This record gives sequence, structure tokens and C-alpha cells, in this order.
Amino acid sequence: MATNQWIKGIVFTALFGALFIVATMIKIPLGFTPVPISMGTFAIMLAGGLLGAVYGFWSIFIVVALTALGLPFIGGAGGLAKITGPTAGYIWMYPVAALLIGLASDALFSGRKRITLSRQLILLLAVFGFGSLLVFVSGVPWLAHATANPDYDTFSGALKAGFYPYLPGDAIKAVVATLIILSLKPVLPAIRRPIKKKS
Repeated sequence: MATNQWIKGIVFTALFGALFIVATMIKIPLGFTPVPISMGTFAIMLAGGLLGAVYGFWSIFIVVALTALGLPFIGGAGGLAKITGPTAGYIWMYPVAALLIGLASDALFSGRKRITLSRQLILLLAVFGFGSLLVFVSGVPWLAHATANPDYDTFSGALKAGFYPYLPGDAIKAVVATLIILSLKPVLPAIRRPIKKKS
């Protein structure tokens, strides 16, 4: 049983890693910043929320690591230039974001197939906070550091180029991701411990 669960976990890790790769290809370049609008964070929200902390983390970390080795997995590019370029600060935080979303999701769903409205709201806050806001914590300062463009080589400029424009879209992603997690998490028991019946 444990071996079967482990194998299914590896399969789901690979699938969500592939989902993350495809999602980063879906991007809209903005003329005033090197940071495009991307669906990558949406995939991270789903990976952490559905797979949990362990498999969610590995599904994203493996892709980031392979990208660092030169494979064109994130936005169609790879290599050291990708993980040290203007958007590198966001990329570094992706596995951590998936891990923390997974921890929150695992805790909220622990022993439950369905969760209360208050837990659903906490889940939404965790998905948005870790899947969006946390990513900006490292992304924005690195954007200011890694660029020489006077429009965003300061922290205030980096906020305008790498933070403010993305909040509305990230909020929508978080809501949609939370709804998907609430719908699918209960039917993905194969990579989690068995659900305990509540008395």
C-alpha cells in the first residue's frame, strides 16, 4: 500500500511539474517591465493545494533545478541566465510557495473531506499570501538589483514594474485555484494519508 502510494505520488509530481512548465509558457509580455503576466503562479497554487507540502514542493523544485541546469522549462528558457536574470527572485520562491500552500492545505483538510467556510477562507488567504505575495518578497528586490533600467532599478520603481500590476490577476488566480482545490482535494486521496471519519 505504501509503495503504491509512493508511486502515485511520483506520478502526480511529474504531472504537476509538467503543468507548471506549460503554465509558464502562457504569458503576456508587458512593455514597461521584463516581468510578464504568467500562469506559473496559478500552477504553483494548484500544486501545493492539491498535492500537499511534500509532493507540491518537489513538483516545482525539480523544474526549477532542471531549468538551472539549462533545460528550457520556465517560460521556454533555461540556464544560469534564467535563474539570475531580472525575474530570478520570483523563480527562487516558487518551490517555497508551493511548500507553504501545501502545509496550509494539508492542515486544513487533515482528517476531512470537506472543510467549513472559515477554513475555506483561510485556505484562500494562504493560497494568495504564499502563492502571490510571498513570491514578490524576493522577486521585487531582485528585480531592482538585477536591472540597470532607471525605471525600475530602485525599490519603488521595482514595485511599479514587478508588483502592483499583477495583484488583480493574482487575486483572481487565487480565487479560482482555491475553488479547484476545494473541489478536487477530497478526490485525490492516493497521495495522502487515508481520510479519517469524523465522529
